[in-house]
Amino acid sequence: MATATKLLLTDLMSGVNHVPSNYIRPISDRPNLSDVQISDASSIPLIDLKDLHGHNHSNIIKQIGLACQTDGFFQVKNHGVPEEMIKDMLSIAREFFKLPESERLKMYSDDPSKTTRLSTSFNVRTEKLSNWRDFLRLHCYPLEDYVQEWPNNPPSFREQVGEYCTSVRGLVLRLLGAISESLGLEKNYIVEALGKQGQHMALNYYPPCPEPELTYGLPGHTDCNLITILLQDDVPGLQVLRNGKWVAVNPIPNTYIVNIGDMMQVISNDKYKSVLHRAVVNCNSERISIPTFYCPSPDAVIGPAKDLISHDQPAMYRNFTYAEYFEKFWNRGLATECCLDLFKPN
Repeated sequence: MATATKLLLTDLMSGVNHVPSNYIRPISDRPNLSDVQISDASSIPLIDLKDLHGHNHSNIIKQIGLACQTDGFFQVKNHGVPEEMIKDMLSIAREFFKLPESERLKMYSDDPSKTTRLSTSFNVRTEKLSNWRDFLRLHCYPLEDYVQEWPNNPPSFREQVGEYCTSVRGLVLRLLGAISESLGLEKNYIVEALGKQGQHMALNYYPPCPEPELTYGLPGHTDCNLITILLQDDVPGLQVLRNGKWVAVNPIPNTYIVNIGDMMQVISNDKYKSVLHRAVVNCNSERISIPTFYCPSPDAVIGPAKDLISHDQPAMYRNFTYAEYFEKFWNRGLATECCLDLFKPN
C-alpha cells in the first residue's frame, strides 16, 4: 500500500504495470487513438518567420492572420531561438524529472496560486479524475521577481532556463505585433492591452503509460492565456481538434507550435479562435513538452478591441480582469466546453 502515499505520478508508477482506477476515463471520454488523423505538412500551417521584418512582411502577416482565423494553431520556423538553447532546455527538463524523489519534492505544492511549484495532473484539489503527467510550473516575467524561487538543482537550471525564457519572450513579442497587424490594429495594441504582462512556463513530464487508451496526459482543453508557444521533444503526443476530428501534430525539430488562447479570442472579438487540444500518452516512451504561456497581468481588464466592434459584429464578451478568468479556469478543471461562455455580455 506504500504507493498510495506517493505525490507524483513518476514515483507512483515505478514498477506498476496497470493504470490506477483514478486515471481511467469513462468509455465515452477515452482518446480513441485508432480514430486520430496524423498531421502531414499541409494540415497545420508552418510559417517561416525569417522575413517577418523584411521584404516579405505583408505576406507573413497574411499567413499568420489566416492561420489564427482558420486553425487557431500554427507552427513557426526561423523563429530566432537558437537551436542549442532549445536542446539545452529539453535536456535540463529531462534532468530535473530524473532527480531523486526527495529532491524533486522540495518544489511540490498543490496550490495553483503558487508562482513556482511541482505538481501532478492538473488541479489535484478539485478534480475527480487524474491526468497522466507531472509538471513543474514557473512564473518567469519579470525574471528577477521569480528566478530565486526556481529549483537550484540541476545546478545550471536557473541560468539556462532564464536565458531560454528571455529568448522566447522576444519571439512572443514579435508574434504579438504581427497578430495585432493581422487584425488591422496598431502593432502595439495587444501588448499594451496586457498591463504589466505575465509569462508562465510549464515543464510537462508524461511517463510511459501501460494502458494509454484508458487515460490522457491532458484531456481536450483550450488555454486560458493569450498565446502559447510550445516546445516538444521528438515523441508525438499533442493532438488538435480540426473539423470535429482529432489530428496528431507530430514534432518537427527546431520548430515551435503557436496556439491562440482564450484572451486572444476575446480581444479579436471572436475573429480568432482558441482551439481545443489535448495530450495523449504512449506505452513505450516518456515525453517532455515545454509550453510558454503569455498572459495579461492579473489586474489587466480584457475585452474586445474597440476597433473590432461594429453594428454587424457587436461585442461578444463583457470586460473582465484576467484574475477573474484565471480563477474560474483553474477551479472548474479542464472541462471540454470553453470557459469563455461564462463571460458573454448579460
